[in-house]
This record gives sequence, structure tokens and C-alpha cells, in this order.
Amino acid sequence: MATRRFKRLYRSDVRQARRLLRGHVRKTPVFHTDILGPRGPVPVMLKLEHLQHGGTFKVRGCFNALLQAPAGTRSVVLASAGNAGIAAALACAVRGLSCTVVVPESASHTKVAAMWSHGAEVLWHGTTYAEAHQYATELAAERGAMRLHAYDLPAIVAGAGVVGLEIEEQVRGRPPVLAAVGGGGLVAGIAVALGLRGRVIGVEPEGAGTLHAALAAGRPVDVDVDSVASDSLGANRIGEIAMEVSQRYAVRSTLVSDDAIVMAREYLWREFRLVVEPAGAAAVAAIQSGAYVPMAGERPVVVLCGANTDVATL
Repeated sequence: MATRRFKRLYRSDVRQARRLLRGHVRKTPVFHTDILGPRGPVPVMLKLEHLQHGGTFKVRGCFNALLQAPAGTRSVVLASAGNAGIAAALACAVRGLSCTVVVPESASHTKVAAMWSHGAEVLWHGTTYAEAHQYATELAAERGAMRLHAYDLPAIVAGAGVVGLEIEEQVRGRPPVLAAVGGGGLVAGIAVALGLRGRVIGVEPEGAGTLHAALAAGRPVDVDVDSVASDSLGANRIGEIAMEVSQRYAVRSTLVSDDAIVMAREYLWREFRLVVEPAGAAAVAAIQSGAYVPMAGERPVVVLCGANTDVATL
């Protein structure tokens, strides 16, 4: 495993984030229901995080980072394939900061439009998130701006972890929690929040298995990204924080096909009138396809993490 460049996160960091975030984010509801799996109905609890401000859990981390920004901070720069840019643009607008988002050429027009709607400057650079990130790093240094990271920054991960604290309050026992993985900020945050008694399963597209590949190699490795969910789960390498947390708390990885993600997204709309993006449906796809089978008597928590999508595609 690569040497950590960040301080190790603990539950206390997530609890501090929750205190800072009061009044800035929504405590999203949990919905008890059944999901149709290969062998019949599967009892689950859906954590409706797609109802968060900006339609994404990433608002939590962005607000947490900005609320701890150094005095005199006036501008923010980050790279994003979509939701992190929306979250940063929204949080910056509320905090009165300027925001520049560097997006790869493949960025979703729906998500870019959402960034614009919150007043962000959007710059296109490169064909991958990694190329956009490199340019954003150089631009932040050139402008003397605060640099955010979409998923590999302690404050970002701690903010996402508040989802885990909410789940802990909203459900009984210690059920497994399934959440989508791109760079790993969400599953890492939830794992830190729940600690050793928690069970967190990262769900990844077969064409973007950053955590899966890293756990197999014992360190973060680059992967080729080719998935219907790449506009959200487009990182080609798991974050260093997520890698360390996954090893410390035994976070598992489950792969699902693009077909399963598309079917799960359509199922959520057809059965519940819930509009989510492909990444938001990934964890449901694991249940529906049978990639993840709960143990007898278990009712897993399934996180619907994002809703920034073109509804015309449903």
C-alpha cells in the first residue's frame, strides 16, 4: 500500500462534520420496502440521499471543507466529472465564494448545466478525470485558490460519513450498508462513521472497478473506465483515503454489470417513481441482480447517492 499523504480519519472527525453541517444539509429519509431480486422480494431500507441539496451526497463534504476553509479564502478550484462540481458550485454560492470546475470533455451536459446554474465557471480540459484533475491542481496554484478534491480529501470524506451517522440513528441493529464507489469517498466516510462494528459493501460497475482492483492488488491501481455510470463513477483510481479505510474496516467490493444498473434505475422509476442517475442505482443493482445476497433475516441499507440525470433517458 502507498504511503498515506493524509491524516487517518476517525469517527470523531465525522461527528465534528455533523456539528458543522447542521443547518447546511438535509437529513435524508430512509424508506423501508422490498426490492425484487432473482429469487423474489428482498427486504431493504433505501437511504434517499438523492434528495440531498444539489441531488448528491457530495454537498456534505463540500460544505464541510468550506466551513473549515482558511480565513480570506475567496475562490475554489476543483476537477469533477459531475456531482462534485455541482456540490462545490452550490456550496460556494451559499458561502459567497467563486468556484471554478474543470471537467473532462466527456462530462455530462446535464451536470455542467447544473454547475452553471449555481454560478460556477466551467472549464473543459482533457478526456479523463485524471487529466482534468492535473489541470485543476495547476490552476489552483496559479490563482492562489483553495483546491478541493472530489473524493480524496479528509474533510470531503468526513462530510460524506455523516450519511453513516444518520443511518445509525434511523435503523435498528447493524445491517450491512451498500453504496456506489467511484473514488471511494462515500463508502470510506460511512465505514469510518460506523467503525469496526459496521459492514460496508462498495458496489462498482464492472467497467470501473477501482476499489475491486485495489483490494486485489493491495494498493490503489489505475483501471480503464468504461461504464454507463462513468459520469459519476468516473475515477480511474481509488482514493488513498478510501484505500486505507477499506483495509482498516474490511470494506468489501461487489461488481455489477451496466445492464443491471440500467435495469435497476428503470425499476426505481417504474415501481417507486424515484429518479436517480445510474450511479444512484448501482447499489440497488447489486440486490436486484443477485450480485449481493443478504443473509437470512438481514435488511440491508441501500444508499441512493445521486439524482443528477436527464429524465428524458428514463
